[in-house]
Amino acid sequence: MGGVDRSVMHGYFMLRRSNSLPFRESPAMTLAANDRSLDVSTSAHAPVSAGLVLFALAMGGFAIGTTEFAAMSLLPYFSAGLGIDEPTAGHVISIYALGVVVGAPLIAVLAARIPRRTLLIGLMGLFALGNGLSALAPTYHWMLVFRFLSGLPHGAYFGVAALVAASLSAPNRRAQSVARVMLGLTVATILGVPAASWMGQVLGWRSGFAIVAGLALLTVVLIALFAPRDTVQPGASPLRELGALKRRQVWLTLATGAIGFGGLFAVYTYVASTLMVVTEVSPAFVPVVLAIFGMGLTAGTLVAGWAADRALVPATAAMLLWSAFWLAAFPFAAGNIWAVSLVIFMIGSGGGLGAMLQTRLMDVADDAQTLAAALNHSAFNTANALGPWLGGMAIAAGYGWTSTGWVGAALALGGLAIWIVAVLDARR
Repeated sequence: MGGVDRSVMHGYFMLRRSNSLPFRESPAMTLAANDRSLDVSTSAHAPVSAGLVLFALAMGGFAIGTTEFAAMSLLPYFSAGLGIDEPTAGHVISIYALGVVVGAPLIAVLAARIPRRTLLIGLMGLFALGNGLSALAPTYHWMLVFRFLSGLPHGAYFGVAALVAASLSAPNRRAQSVARVMLGLTVATILGVPAASWMGQVLGWRSGFAIVAGLALLTVVLIALFAPRDTVQPGASPLRELGALKRRQVWLTLATGAIGFGGLFAVYTYVASTLMVVTEVSPAFVPVVLAIFGMGLTAGTLVAGWAADRALVPATAAMLLWSAFWLAAFPFAAGNIWAVSLVIFMIGSGGGLGAMLQTRLMDVADDAQTLAAALNHSAFNTANALGPWLGGMAIAAGYGWTSTGWVGAALALGGLAIWIVAVLDARR
């Protein structure tokens, strides 16, 4: 090992001596530290700047975040363009989420023997193709096909990107590197989504998907230029990746995200309607509050990465409690624009849970890293379906728009309960 790797290993063992958490070191953590020498250059003579690699990976997250959220704001326009009503057009949003849930584990398993750099380039190429075809979709049914195709690489990309980011960092800075990759998605809620929505309104809805295809192609170029060349780990195979499904800690971590993250989506899905009906703001002010949510999401992701590198277990529990508190505060704040804006920022900050759980999966997946990392995003898309569904049921039952806050708080506490079970199970 070179001097850089000795310093990394020194930091790793110092971290172990100071770490009093109940979780034991996993073989994956040791492998990550030992494999660093494989990931420090794009060639034998071209050292990699970790910052450039993280920027390239985050650009992919920016493209994914833009299409995932902008599609919702473009729905009235592409529904009219394709000659369908808005409820039917909602299936276009759902089919993308289905693509994520299906594609994440499928690609992770089938691509077990593909180098991560090559896989990332291929995933972004497929994402660019799906969005480019979406911009050209001639009919509703073709649009469904192309949006499903676009969703397939979503989870696998984030999972593999997180592993690459972690491999470039010292063990006590893994979560911060993962968080920086996730920043691409959070910044998309502030900049990318409004830009794509504006283009869709001014230049037509097809331009909104076209710009995402362009961002994906830019990501392909950046990854090809800056991402470290790597080799497939010895023994990597689809069967080994499937081994993740045998680990109880993997399932408990995924369940924490699938339930606990649902609270955020329960409120976010209906926040525009709540603002107009309860807070009584003009529709023009709604994007401002949504941008505030994105700012909270970005701040929460940064703080979560820092906290997780110092005390992952208690930090995750604290994040779930934090979310539950602010989600419960939402019904009380909804009547005042200043109060609700603050609460929306705080609810958004709870999105930092994603980086924490992504890091946790690296610890419990052992040698089935790719599948576990990709499944994290299947879990989040499950939360994205569960939260709005339960929130919608509460509204339909007559409890009002603000009832989504109580639903969200219950889901966050449910995620906390599962996390506590995970902690106790790890101590056995």
